[in-house]
Amino acid sequence: MTLPDSSACHLLGSKLPLVLAGMGGVARSDLVAAVTASGGFGFLGMVREPPELIEREVTRLRALGHSRFGVNIIPASTDPALLERQVSTLIALAVPVVCTFWTLDQQVTRRLRDAGIMVVHQVGSVDEAIEAARSGVEIVIAQGREAGGHVRGTRAIRDLLPEVADAVKIPVLAAGGMATGADLVTAMALGASGIVLGTALMATEESFAHAYHKQRLLAAEADDTVLTSSFHINWPPNAPTRVLKSAVTSGARGDPHASERLVIGDEEGRPIYLFSTDSPLRSMTGDFGSMALYAGTGIGYITAITSAADRLAQIVAEAETLLAIAPGTAETEPVELASSVCYAGEMSGAYMGEADLADDLSLLAAQMRAALRAALAQGMDPSASSQPPFAAKAATLASWALQMRRLATNESQGAALPPHPVVSARLPAQALILQSLGSLIPSISRPALRDQLVQLRLFLEGQGPAPSSLASSRGSAHPPP
Repeated sequence: MTLPDSSACHLLGSKLPLVLAGMGGVARSDLVAAVTASGGFGFLGMVREPPELIEREVTRLRALGHSRFGVNIIPASTDPALLERQVSTLIALAVPVVCTFWTLDQQVTRRLRDAGIMVVHQVGSVDEAIEAARSGVEIVIAQGREAGGHVRGTRAIRDLLPEVADAVKIPVLAAGGMATGADLVTAMALGASGIVLGTALMATEESFAHAYHKQRLLAAEADDTVLTSSFHINWPPNAPTRVLKSAVTSGARGDPHASERLVIGDEEGRPIYLFSTDSPLRSMTGDFGSMALYAGTGIGYITAITSAADRLAQIVAEAETLLAIAPGTAETEPVELASSVCYAGEMSGAYMGEADLADDLSLLAAQMRAALRAALAQGMDPSASSQPPFAAKAATLASWALQMRRLATNESQGAALPPHPVVSARLPAQALILQSLGSLIPSISRPALRDQLVQLRLFLEGQGPAPSSLASSRGSAHPPP
């Protein structure tokens, strides 16, 4: 089983459902080019940057032969005059995609859409996702509280993502601590069209982050990160950030909201202030340990500085290995026919007396997603904000959930499936699935499909590949190659 088809990939023009976050300062043309060349999609991080830099970075990407990329801006944190110049520059350059964040600026969205530019917007709640979709945004990014950098929402991605996916009809990408192939599989099983990578691609050779920041990432675990309001200069109020713990976050550097501003660094003549949202970049000098050291909660899985290509390849390989635990689709397996002129293997389930099979499989897929959500919640402290986004032990269940959704889609032969049928809560999710399989399997006439459902039942009964085979300790949450 290969990676599932992704509607976001079709819109963005990428081969892989892996998206580089438009990290301000960090995501420059070198990193975007490396991600794009590897099949992913990248956003230039141009937050509050002058139009001259935007034009230079876009021109360089195009000179390298890349035509599909995006630019990230944040209207709410940008001076109105500068924002006007940024938007005019993006339209003049005819960039393919623009990503916005924080409060939705409907005027900016409308101008970009009228110019033929695709707009992606990152949200922290279901209501924000609905507003974005109604305003003409074509893809939303659901950001969980596990994300590094500026965090819009307050909910764990395991809860926010499926609700956003159910609430809007446009593709949804998942963001917040994403770092592994297991994260990709689990996010897609919960309804995502792909994942957004921030910290995982900050710790690469091509990122514009300073070496100090990259090395600090390698030594960190999820509980070394913290949500704080200490870094606030240049941003709207009440805008928490997730960073590595430091003397600043402990309060040892004083009151973040004191009137006096202390210069702690420099970027080509621009002062870097204590408590500003600037993170250490290659172009900076100063007290890096007192700057905003952004990091998401998936940081424990990042143990080396690699090329962006190698990081994406690792995530894809992990995902495909995990998906191989669930057998491939029934259509790839030969069906033994009774005679040389029998066309039973080419007929739909309805023709073979399985008229409700698409609905049955759709319900089974919904039950699998409910079981996955229950498994992700087990052992997680809902009040703890510094945990990896998904429990690694649930990744095998996620691969089966994706497989059931694919089977239901194939069975429908292009007809629209109910997004997620209502699942009864009278029994535990796993018990409901076993009950459904018990009545469904005897009615299946196709050996290959019936065999897949039998294997799913064996897995759920504990006789198949166990989710616990995916260890959750640091560096070992990935399926073996």
